[in-house]
Amino acid sequence: MKAPPTPTREGPRINREIRAREVMLIDDEGQNRGVTQILDAQKIAEEAGLDLVEIVPNATPPVCKILDYGRFRFAEQKKAAEARKRQKIVEIKEIKLRPGIDDHDYETKMKAVRRFFEEGDKVKVTLRFRGREMAHQDIGFRLLERVKAETLAIAKVEAEPSMEGRQMVMVLAPK
Repeated sequence: MKAPPTPTREGPRINREIRAREVMLIDDEGQNRGVTQILDAQKIAEEAGLDLVEIVPNATPPVCKILDYGRFRFAEQKKAAEARKRQKIVEIKEIKLRPGIDDHDYETKMKAVRRFFEEGDKVKVTLRFRGREMAHQDIGFRLLERVKAETLAIAKVEAEPSMEGRQMVMVLAPK
């Protein structure tokens, strides 16, 4: 018969969970009290009606602070939620071209490419060859070079034009 595993808690250790004998203590006003015995630190926290929270567990001795753990956790959750909200997921948008694309159609596609860069997304430019167009890959290469030249000011080439089966692919990323 094995003893049940002790449940591991998320977040920092508090009060009696702190295992160090001595800790660097920061009181509830933010004053550094220096190295203190753990029992004395816990007693000071109890008298203040607050918790002893291990802030930097890897330091020697660990840094502990006297504060309201409930408020501390709430503030940490708010920070994490704010960081998630500000995080931008970079998507790869695809623009499909043909070697014989007309000037107006080309301009329309380039407008979309610029919009994607303004939104912070990467753009994968795919140039599909059909039938006899495969014999004139140089036309497709020149078209991708034209795209690269026009987006030079706002984007950098992440993957140079290369053949993948019947299509030529180039990846651009915003600067």
